[in-house]
Amino acid sequence: MTNTRLSIRLDLAKNHRIGPGKIALLEAIKSTGSISASARLTGMSYRRAWNLVEEINAALEQPAVAAATGGRHGGGASLTPVGEKIVSIYRSIENIAHDSVKDETRALGRLARKGRKAG
Repeated sequence: MTNTRLSIRLDLAKNHRIGPGKIALLEAIKSTGSISASARLTGMSYRRAWNLVEEINAALEQPAVAAATGGRHGGGASLTPVGEKIVSIYRSIENIAHDSVKDETRALGRLARKGRKAG
């Protein structure tokens, strides 16, 4: 097995993008119910997570994430039906792409240098 892998980034209108980082964040929000917990889970700062949520919501006709402000019982965040659909569509595209290029990815992996990353 090689370390070669395919990453999918979808370029939307007005320079908006959806890629693996934003999808991972959406999935983390779904599982944790919290933007701050999702930030920790995905290894990003809270500010970065909030900025990505704002970017995702700005890219869509309807928001993908609904956030409640903190308070006595704390805030929270959840995926809207649009957010659920974005994740589903992205994962479908990713699976189709992986399946369609698996032989080429393996072939490229055999040609790639092994060992440490270039730096």
